[in-house]
Amino acid sequence: MTKAKTVFFCQNCGFESSKWMGQCPGCKEWNSFAEEPRQTLKKTALSGAAHREQSQPKTLSQIAFSQDARLATGSAELDRVLGGGIVCGSLVLVGGDPGIGKSTLLLQMCRNLSGCGKKVLYISGEESLQQIRMRAERMGTFTEHLMILCETNLEAIREAITEVKPEIVIIDSIQTMFHENVTSAPGSVSQVRESTAVLMQIAKGMNISVFIVGHVTKEGVVAGPRVLEHMVDTVLYFEGDRHASYRVLRGVKNRFGSTNEIGVFEMRESGLEEVPNPSEYMLEGKPEGASGSVVACTMEGTRPVLLEVQALVCRSNLAFPRRTAAGTDLNRVNLLMAVLEKRAGLGLSSCDAYVNIAGGIRMNEPALDLGIILAVASSMKDRPIDAKTIAFGEVGLSGEVRSVSMAEQRVREAQKLGFDTVILPEVCRKQAQKVQGIKLIGVRNVKDALGAIL
Repeated sequence: MTKAKTVFFCQNCGFESSKWMGQCPGCKEWNSFAEEPRQTLKKTALSGAAHREQSQPKTLSQIAFSQDARLATGSAELDRVLGGGIVCGSLVLVGGDPGIGKSTLLLQMCRNLSGCGKKVLYISGEESLQQIRMRAERMGTFTEHLMILCETNLEAIREAITEVKPEIVIIDSIQTMFHENVTSAPGSVSQVRESTAVLMQIAKGMNISVFIVGHVTKEGVVAGPRVLEHMVDTVLYFEGDRHASYRVLRGVKNRFGSTNEIGVFEMRESGLEEVPNPSEYMLEGKPEGASGSVVACTMEGTRPVLLEVQALVCRSNLAFPRRTAAGTDLNRVNLLMAVLEKRAGLGLSSCDAYVNIAGGIRMNEPALDLGIILAVASSMKDRPIDAKTIAFGEVGLSGEVRSVSMAEQRVREAQKLGFDTVILPEVCRKQAQKVQGIKLIGVRNVKDALGAIL
């Protein structure tokens, strides 16, 4: 008997090879190749007039377009991340850790859309109809415009979509779907890639918005992420600790909007509740009169977010002092501590240092540099910083405090939450002077910053 031909796929990025390799040439991951049968699929063509219409070249002026092409989801935070709402005919991937709330968010979206008279089809390959009903009972009342289907066969799903003709389709999840002509197991790179291609054809050909739930591996990435990210229009990721109450929805890719926006939600018994003011939420429980704590401001898209930066510095008995960072980049923290030692004369080389962004949120914007600097220095000298003071600014290797974008918006957010003093780069002071009723302290370097409050 002839041996069945097989190929090797990288489970991380989908790179295809005729032989097994220890390291993937595409994404440089080790031991990520899996053997799967070689597929010889024929591409399914669109039939009839729809195929002839799409195959004819058109000029931009001939293409019908409406400014009101977006559909509101009923959730302001989700609309913000999507760029203003759902684009008809778009393919959206929603990823995140298990149990973080992906299915809950999409089911709530289905409730809002069906309540507005939109026909929605929720397709689940992991739960039964009774299980979905039990989960939906906690979220409120659903209308008859929402239809549920438990199916994993893509051909059966295509027939159901053609028959029902919904405006929104939810696929939960892509790892459970399978194509009959693909012999590999569901969840493999071949099945995930072919399933996504079929769903993309349905979304574009029938002008239906499709949301795909993508599970993550133990390394924290969606199976075959680069394959999926290249095929879909929008990629959204849920972040946050599943044991904590808050959730952050972040746009990684968006062909129809900005990728810098975030949406903040709080997990409650009735589902995910929006957090319209994440700054106030992140600063709850901030200690007063404690050293090593300062409020910093970061920008996520057009939204300023105030958060607490905490630092703990203590003498070390180890030959190599321990440094840890939670919520920010450890290498950046080490760099800033070296700047403090070189430019400000603080002896940190023999100290353990622990830096934390309170609330578990992760931020890497350079504007946090000044907040980290002040928190570390405050803990080192054991001098508390005024609770009504915030700081933002990028710190360079020579100790200079560089400008950051949207300084005025950051100062306005601080004023709105009751802060009375802002430490900011001197070059941003003129722009922020438009905000009245708040004290601005412009600094040129880290020595000026430390001298202003410590």
